[in-house]
Amino acid sequence: MKKSYIILLIGIISIKGYSQSATTPPIEKEWDVSIYGFVRTDYILDTRKTVQVREENLNLYPLDEVLDANGKDINKTVQSNFLSVTSRLGVKAKGPNVWGAKTSAVLEGDFFGNLEGSTIGLFRLRHSYVNLEWSKTTLTMGQTWYPQYIPEVFPGVANFNTGILFNPFGWATQVKLKQMLSKELSLTFVAYKEREFTTPGPGTQNSASINSALPTIHGQIQYKGKNVLMGLGSEYKSLQPLTVSNALATSEKAISSSIFGFAKYSNDKIAIKAYGISGGNLYNLVMLGGYTGKTITGGVETYDPIKTTAFWFDVSSNAKSIAPGIFFGYTKNNGSSDDSATATYINYMRGVSGTRVVDKIWRGSTRVDFKKNKFRISPELEYTVATWGDLIKNNATASTNKKDVNNFRAMVSCVYSF
Repeated sequence: MKKSYIILLIGIISIKGYSQSATTPPIEKEWDVSIYGFVRTDYILDTRKTVQVREENLNLYPLDEVLDANGKDINKTVQSNFLSVTSRLGVKAKGPNVWGAKTSAVLEGDFFGNLEGSTIGLFRLRHSYVNLEWSKTTLTMGQTWYPQYIPEVFPGVANFNTGILFNPFGWATQVKLKQMLSKELSLTFVAYKEREFTTPGPGTQNSASINSALPTIHGQIQYKGKNVLMGLGSEYKSLQPLTVSNALATSEKAISSSIFGFAKYSNDKIAIKAYGISGGNLYNLVMLGGYTGKTITGGVETYDPIKTTAFWFDVSSNAKSIAPGIFFGYTKNNGSSDDSATATYINYMRGVSGTRVVDKIWRGSTRVDFKKNKFRISPELEYTVATWGDLIKNNATASTNKKDVNNFRAMVSCVYSF
């Protein structure tokens, strides 16, 4: 009999416990920390030497034709490499509310290194920022993507370059304020200082940004619906490369502006993305351009932005197991507008080599993502063509003797995410 009472008592307690767990909401953790990242290996084959980063892992554009004494192009040579330095590790943290806002933070890096040579394989900071999120307002402080890089709208290529030269790339320490105007419409303002991939001007690294009291000012409007994402943005940049020029105090600025737009349509079967940007001194976004330095005898160096135009589109399948995709990108060096026959010019820019300069570049690629759980293997074929020409230093454009050179890249990317 006692045994029956005991069994009945246990049953009542179990039912009561079940009832409480079913009706009582779970207690939200005050602190939550999670680790994420991926292990990645790329197998690469190129048919030509390119302007590249980290032992050919990230290719930008083919090198110009250079002939030896026998008339053979020394840059037309097949190269290959296997690399795992793009493997990534990150930490996400959530904590108690601050001033009525939800708080979160991200700290992320990879093993890409910051410079060629000895730093390859060393840990490199990518993101380090804090978010304060209210019901309609989000404040971000720290290092994260340049605001021209849209995480939801970037090329889905297998190549680690993620469409670089056609799509902006890089990080900056910033303060960003995002305001929701409605459920679908948002307005974002950003003030940032360049740090990554800065223009190689006449001063030291990052001195042009540090010398300028005014940070780069950026504004962006974005619409995000169920299947559609689109937006427009613009920014104003003021850099001061030098405080002393030709033994004279100077406050000359390299002033530039840019505009861009993007769109994405996505459903269960397909994703279609497009992006376009035009403006001066886009060097920090790992794109063509920069600025020219002009000096008149007895004066200080003055600056004029080199303008660049770029666009791309990407179409891919959203299938869960096998997802093919295609990409096309185009960029053009439009040069600067300051042209004087009596001045001395220096070109602080990407896309110049001695007396030769890049006029335009286009790239097409096709890929297939084979996916299973957290593992993905992606073979990709990529073809890039660069048009080189003789440099006009006054406006940083290509004039005569233009020549197309190309590189064919075959690669396989293997990624295990966690």
